[in-house]
Amino acid sequence: MPIRTAVRYISAPIRYILRPSTTTSNRGYAAIAEARTVLEHELETIRTGGTWKGERIITSKQGPHINVDGIRGHHPQVVEAGIEALKKYGAGLSSVRFICGTQDIHKDLEQKLAQFHEREDCILYASCFDANAGLFEVLLGPDDAVLSDELNHASIIDGIRLCRAKRFRYKHMDLNDLETQLKESQSSRLRLVVTDGVFSMDGDMAPLKGICDLAEQYGAMVFIDECHATGFMGPRGRGTDELLGVMDRVHIVNSTLGKALGGAAGGYTVGPKPLIDLLRQRSRPYLFSNSLPPPVVGCATRAVELLLASNEIAQSVGDKTMRFRNKMTEAGFTISGSDHPICPVMLGDARLASLMADDMLKLGVYVIGFSYPVVPKGKARIRVQISAAHTDQDIDRAVDAFIQTGRKHGVVS
Repeated sequence: MPIRTAVRYISAPIRYILRPSTTTSNRGYAAIAEARTVLEHELETIRTGGTWKGERIITSKQGPHINVDGIRGHHPQVVEAGIEALKKYGAGLSSVRFICGTQDIHKDLEQKLAQFHEREDCILYASCFDANAGLFEVLLGPDDAVLSDELNHASIIDGIRLCRAKRFRYKHMDLNDLETQLKESQSSRLRLVVTDGVFSMDGDMAPLKGICDLAEQYGAMVFIDECHATGFMGPRGRGTDELLGVMDRVHIVNSTLGKALGGAAGGYTVGPKPLIDLLRQRSRPYLFSNSLPPPVVGCATRAVELLLASNEIAQSVGDKTMRFRNKMTEAGFTISGSDHPICPVMLGDARLASLMADDMLKLGVYVIGFSYPVVPKGKARIRVQISAAHTDQDIDRAVDAFIQTGRKHGVVS
């Protein structure tokens, strides 16, 4: 048989095998169609349940007054510092820290954050989610134990899942249950009690004094996530550990640059220098993520410098928070949490929270309804966040809008 003929006979079945059959193709389309039907049904369930989370488009810089998709900022020194850092250091370094991604401004910010929190050293991350993802697997091994509040932030939960330590979960802010878990974990080498300083959905503060008392009694360390406290809680804005008088008893703090400290991005860990040194060597989010862009570093550095220089910002937030909480309570609304700038206006019904938030926007007040799965079912609310940039007039206007929409929907009389 000629070679050309033989090749033709041999290659024919191969082409047949590689060519997808009509039956196989149809099955693929059927699978996609079925998946689409399932997904669309799930989406419709969310819509009809009133828990759909739309994303409003902001067409201006962030601040106490914003434009939302054509419907009618920052501290100027913070903005200017970001611009200057962009001009001097560029947009970014295209590298992780240990290769060619460390500039003098990164080290300066780390030093200032350590000073701000009164800890030995600091390490920067792309976000506090990364800081939480990178801490526990480095610090804790299979002979250790981690004791976590059951309502800790998702990033803490995910970070704990990455470590090999034995896991103990105690009831939310329940010191008796925490003590039970501490007793059960006494055979462990290292033990770390882990809690949010402030729980963002309800604005309630962890009982840090009691936690520190138990940790010292049973020989454990204490970690707090301060994303919803840094910059405005405590007399000098250092956080819940300062507010509750336990700065020298909390060993490790993770927090964010993405809220009060510039508001752009970034997170960090502050704590003992040996821990920070080890994180630089082994923390995967740090080792495998690009370093923070210079404009972000510049903005955050100036924000920290302002807080180091004056207590005025932190004190202003406290005064304005109490103004809002008191006026809303007098109007008949239920405000969850303690005296925190996160002020959850409790409504219960998811659809009601969504409708009221939409009506508030029509009155020129930007708020968002929170519902399941962000908060438990039956705990829907509109969450208000007070900042130093808000004036008394801003707060009074928001309260008036709440009263107007609350009356419309039968929430207050």
